[in-house]
Amino acid sequence: MYTASWHDVVRRDLFGPHPDPRDRPYRAVIRFALVVFRLFGFRFDVRGAEHVPTTGGAIVCSNHVSYLDFTFLGLGAQPQHRLVRFMAKASVFHHRASGPFMRAMQHIPVDRKAGTAAFEAAVRALKAGHVIGVFPEATISSSFTVKDLKAGAARMAVDAGVPILPAAVWGGQRIFTKGHKVVLRRGVPITVVIGEPLVPQPGEKVQALLRRTKAAMEELVAEAQRTYPDQPAGPDDRWWLPQHLGGTAPTLAEAAVIDLRHADGHKVHLPHPHPVSGVRRLAALVRRRRGH
Repeated sequence: MYTASWHDVVRRDLFGPHPDPRDRPYRAVIRFALVVFRLFGFRFDVRGAEHVPTTGGAIVCSNHVSYLDFTFLGLGAQPQHRLVRFMAKASVFHHRASGPFMRAMQHIPVDRKAGTAAFEAAVRALKAGHVIGVFPEATISSSFTVKDLKAGAARMAVDAGVPILPAAVWGGQRIFTKGHKVVLRRGVPITVVIGEPLVPQPGEKVQALLRRTKAAMEELVAEAQRTYPDQPAGPDDRWWLPQHLGGTAPTLAEAAVIDLRHADGHKVHLPHPHPVSGVRRLAALVRRRRGH
């Protein structure tokens, strides 16, 4: 498990020997993120970083369980000194606080009513050698299982002639996810797994590549869930697990209804554990640490 250190925050070679001067804002944001990771003692298990190419374009396709997933996935590319340009909804770029940072980091805005511009921008970035991050489920999965994927990422891979890197992130939903309050707890484990590249085959159709991508993502998510080091502290702490693992998260069908209500402008608050469960989690953590 990796826990960010103060040494990591100030390392001069963190981004390789010759980082691009144009990426200074992005590098500053990463260092700030490492400060946050250090303060909260997040414990990272990052696997498959070697699959990220050191040069050239690639698309990281990940599941989506929390609002913090993009910060965690960036760690997977860090050992190869790559910066991931994420595709994100356009409203984030128009926000007074986040907009200047998103533009400075060269992320790509997506207007769902006019997605062609974002698609073309992403293809240009891929052909220019950038790594693009995509959440092909299009929104956070409240069921914490892989939803149906949008075809855009597979189309970009075919058009740009670059590999897809299937990925999984797990654990961030315990901190900040849709329908639940933010819980800034210390020491939360975060698992990030990057799979082997999926290279578009000559003549391969977009839907065939999309099916391969989803199957790979499902395998990686299952691996991340299976090897995750924490278990719920009690019955009130099972909300962050999918139902097939004994959790109380919505099913895929129930989550689809929730997404529709969100799209219609209705706020949906999912059941959250009773405050007493926080005490139970702390007590369970103390017991586990005493047992080691």
